[in-house]
Order: sequence, then structure tokens, then C-alpha cells
Amino acid sequence: MPDLKSVVNFLFEAGMMAKTPRSGFHFLGSGRQSVAEHNNRVVFIGYVLSALEKNCDSAKTMKLCLFHDLAETRTSDLNYVHQKYARTDEDKATDDLAATLEFGGELKDLIREYNEKKTPESIIAHDADQLEFLLSLKEQIDIGNKRAETWIGAVVKRLKTASAVRLADEALKTNSDEWWFGNKDDQWWVDRNKK
Repeated sequence: MPDLKSVVNFLFEAGMMAKTPRSGFHFLGSGRQSVAEHNNRVVFIGYVLSALEKNCDSAKTMKLCLFHDLAETRTSDLNYVHQKYARTDEDKATDDLAATLEFGGELKDLIREYNEKKTPESIIAHDADQLEFLLSLKEQIDIGNKRAETWIGAVVKRLKTASAVRLADEALKTNSDEWWFGNKDDQWWVDRNKK
């Protein structure tokens, strides 16, 4: 029987991702996102990329995406400027968490695989992480943040898979509100089909 108290503590800790802000938005000057919000879309992007690339295990890719920032519940999120000057001990944070859980070994293995960037799944998970950042930047561009445009080039250069590069290109050509407000001339937006 697993130690349910440790499992419950893990679930509470995972909830901290929703309370941990992504710190890069401070430098961008607009926008706001928690680690959990970022993580959620990374999982979806990982699934999509693994389906497009067809050379990897989508379930494993999604697990790598799900846990890639888990240590930030203990270390916080360090953006690129912070990382230039400060270091976190992600291995210790992961080890301390994993030591309390029956499935902790699997968590450590997944986080290690993600960080090593050697398997197709880990490469795709990294691309998913960067694509999520790109989508967040595009959302900021679409509401007028010119500074976000200057960050795009570096993000695109980090992408490794052909599918990620193609998705980035398409995302940059697509308005972020097109999915719901693509046909602005639709009469529904005027009268909501009320007679």
C-alpha cells in the first residue's frame, strides 16, 4: 500500500504550479502566466508534435511535458536573465520530492530524460516547451506588445523538429483570436441570431 499522505502532499505540491508565476513576463512588460498555465499547453503541444513527428511514444512525450517544470514548485521559475546569474538545484529539488513517493523513481527518470535531450520524446517535449512560449509571445504581439516581437527569433532558433518549425511559422501568421473570432463579418456577432 503506497504512503497516501506522501501522495496527497505531492498533489498539493503540484497545485503550487498554479501559484508560481512565469517570471519572463516581467521583462516583457505585459502578460501574466503561471507555471501551471504554461505546463498545461505544453502537454497539448507535446501530444500534437508527437502525432506529427510519428517517431516517438506520445504518452511518454506527454509525461515528459507534464513533469518538465515540476521542480519549479520548489525552485521557482528563473527566466533567461535570472539564469545568467542565479542557479537552482533542480536535481536536489527532484530528489527530495522523489524520495517521498513510491513512484518517485519514475518522476526522476522522466525529468532526467527531459533534461538530457537525447531521446526523440525529450527533443519533442523541449520543442513543445518553446512552442508554448512562442504562442504566449504571439498573443502579446497581437495585443500590441512590440517588445515580444524581438524575442521570437531566439525562440524559433531553439526548435529542433521539422514539425515544430512548421507550427511556429504558421502560428506567427495566425491571429491568436482567429479560432473564435475568425469571421468578424458573421451576422451572429451583431445580433447573435436573435429574431
